[in-house]
Amino acid sequence: MKIEKTEDLRGKALKAKELVGYDAGAVVSRTIIQKPVGTVTIFSFDKGQGLSEHTAPFDAMVEILDGEAEIMIDRKPVMVKAGEFIIMPANKPHALKAVKKFKMALIMIKA
Repeated sequence: MKIEKTEDLRGKALKAKELVGYDAGAVVSRTIIQKPVGTVTIFSFDKGQGLSEHTAPFDAMVEILDGEAEIMIDRKPVMVKAGEFIIMPANKPHALKAVKKFKMALIMIKA
C-alpha cells in the first residue's frame, strides 16, 4: 500500500476524489483526519486490488467517490458504486475488492 503525504487541509474547499491518485497495481491511501475518536482516510484501488477480510471493533462508513467496489460483509457481497455508501458493522468480517478501479472515503468513529 502506498501512503500519500499529508498536508494541513483545514479551511480549504476540496474534492475528496482528487486527494489521491491511482497507481498501477496498488492501493493508495491518504489520511485526512486522525484523532483519538476516529479517522477519515481517502483510498484509491487499482482494478483487482483490495483489502483482505478483517474485523474492526467499531462501525465504519465507506463512500465510493469514483468507480465501483465489491464489499463483502459477513461473507455476503454488496456492489457499491460512485455516489453510494455503505456502513460496515462492528465485529463483522468485511473485505473490499476493486471490480473496476475505485476511490473511497473511509470514515471510522471510535467513540
